[in-house]
Amino acid sequence: MTKERFRRDRKRLAIGAAGILGVLAFAPAPVGAVTIATVPVAALSAGEPGDTNDGESPRVRGAEDGAPPGRPAADPSPLPAFPPFPSPTLPRPAPSPPAASTAPAPSPAPAATPTASPAPAPAPAPGFGAYLHYSPRGITDMAAFSRWLGGREVTVGHTYLPGDVWQNIEGAPAWLADWAAWYKAEPGRTLVLNVPMLERTEARVPDAMVARELRRGAAGVYDGHFERLARRLVGLGVKDAVLVVGWEMNGTTYTHRCGPDPRAWRTYWARIARVMNGVEGAGFRFDFTPTRGRDATPWTECYPGDDVVDIVGMDSYDQPYGTDFDRQISEPYGLQAQVDFAAKHGKAISYPEWGLFKNGDNAEYMRRMIRWMDAHPPLYQTISDYCPHGVWQCRMNQRATAVYRQAFKAGGGLPAEDAGEKEQAPMRDCRPVRLGGWLEERLGGRLCVRFNW
Repeated sequence: MTKERFRRDRKRLAIGAAGILGVLAFAPAPVGAVTIATVPVAALSAGEPGDTNDGESPRVRGAEDGAPPGRPAADPSPLPAFPPFPSPTLPRPAPSPPAASTAPAPSPAPAATPTASPAPAPAPAPGFGAYLHYSPRGITDMAAFSRWLGGREVTVGHTYLPGDVWQNIEGAPAWLADWAAWYKAEPGRTLVLNVPMLERTEARVPDAMVARELRRGAAGVYDGHFERLARRLVGLGVKDAVLVVGWEMNGTTYTHRCGPDPRAWRTYWARIARVMNGVEGAGFRFDFTPTRGRDATPWTECYPGDDVVDIVGMDSYDQPYGTDFDRQISEPYGLQAQVDFAAKHGKAISYPEWGLFKNGDNAEYMRRMIRWMDAHPPLYQTISDYCPHGVWQCRMNQRATAVYRQAFKAGGGLPAEDAGEKEQAPMRDCRPVRLGGWLEERLGGRLCVRFNW
């Protein structure tokens, strides 16, 4: 924490306090008309059900929060017709006619003693990890995160490519080599890499421009960028990384959103997968990951096809405000819909991003999400471990942190439900007072002033 940031937050506190005093001094109200409470920060920015675009990306922010930084080109081109991936099939030999035989019929063989068939091999345990930071700091933090969990091994490393310019989408950042070294250091590790589809990933690019860019991508204009990324990854020895391409495409946060032209988006996504796995030595696994719920576009409209998708993922945070976990399961395009869709298409599932959000320190959400993943084992899962979503790096979520740590620590298990611990009831009709991130984290929430007259 810099001194400058401390001074800035202290100034915001002074201004916020002055505002409260001013309201209390000059607003005529009966005794008891003003209630001041502390509520979780995340609980004060509710959107409509399915709305994840609350004015700031809940994931990829600035360098302080551990996320990477994020030029449109010319005219649209007609969409090419791409044949599906060829499905190799072995030719069947023509059946030969049975030969006539003069030998006597053999006597029937004695019945064989039945032998027990070998038991099926147990399914591998889901890959386990956390997004801690995009840079090499995320690698060094994994060791401390593992110690915090009593030595539980972290098998999944999760990072993001910056989406600001094409050079970075091509894998130019030097720290990609550090992640490759981590991956190769121990067998059984998985590297998950989020890959933007367009430059200016988090810029507020108009829909018309997004549609034009998607069509250019579908026509092959950007193939070279993804071929260079594939060659770079293969050269680093990460030929089978899980690539989360164009994540949360069903929302409005990212420039690589699907809504402006779903057909072009599907064609472009499939083209990226074919181009990258067309590089010699490549065997990448491609993860199609929407955000949970309806959001701006039904994510099923964006699905690019079974021939290019290996995993059906879902970024699932505890939102919107006041939504319980049963609703998160049953809502249209929710958790159950993901599991059913993946099963229908013969795909594994994943949770590249999950965690707390709009409902604050919600231990019940944490317990239910862990149980959900026990009942529906993903190929891998990585919690977003920074405020307001996380547990280890976010001290404002102490109750949920206790549940997570008990469930995932070495030799641990999900604790029994506390009968007195239910999902938090929303606080209505109160006006939040911004005190600055530094102070709000230490208070465990934000002051909320409710006027009852």
